[in-house]
Amino acid sequence: MCLPTGTSRYRREVLVAAALVPSTALLVPGAAGRADVLPDERAAALTAVATMLEAAPDVVVVVPPGPASVLLGRLRPTLVAAGIDDKRLDWQPRPTAGAGATTPVDDVASAVGLLLLDQTGWRGPVELAPAGVTDGATQRMRGDELVARRRTGLLLVGGLSARHGPDGPLATDERAAPLDDVLVADLTDLSPGARSRLAAVPAHLASVLAISAWGPWQVLLGAAPPDAPRAVLHHAGAPFGAAYATISWRWS
Repeated sequence: MCLPTGTSRYRREVLVAAALVPSTALLVPGAAGRADVLPDERAAALTAVATMLEAAPDVVVVVPPGPASVLLGRLRPTLVAAGIDDKRLDWQPRPTAGAGATTPVDDVASAVGLLLLDQTGWRGPVELAPAGVTDGATQRMRGDELVARRRTGLLLVGGLSARHGPDGPLATDERAAPLDDVLVADLTDLSPGARSRLAAVPAHLASVLAISAWGPWQVLLGAAPPDAPRAVLHHAGAPFGAAYATISWRWS
């Protein structure tokens, strides 16, 4: 049987589901003190992760923004790098399943992804594979490799532009809102045309607009089977001037 270049004979069976969730520590109850902030975003994120887990993956790979690397074994999330005392959190961090010594994970986006998995009841193996704003083709190839020959769930952790209005963490950029609208539509769609447009978003533009989900969605494009997923947009908004979309995809 002849296969297209870069396509595995296991391709249609490996990525069973994926989810995209925001990367902010404010999703975690107690992270902002007593105030309950972003309850809608939190509820949507938990629902998206639960939807991904309903596909019964053998392993979940968490893909936050960051330098390319892979962490395995017992991973313990902590929000100490965000200046947050873990003891005050309503979701107490605990290690993922695995053998050997525990590895602290203090990158905020990574920790949020691990905490969401724990809160939705996942007790299976977890791998952490950050994806940065680098060459898109390289990230897409990594996506293909990350899901090879196993039933995999991908948990993408990242946001859209952080340049929305005066409340944003960065100065307003008029390109942010219209581009984010297109990105939400294409990420929810994942048709061939949508995939081409997502792959073509320049890394430099994503960096300028502070779109942290760029690397994670490039990994998704490389991992995703060619057929259309059952996609659900659980939530989209721009709280505090930073845009987020929460989406789940199922292929199984």
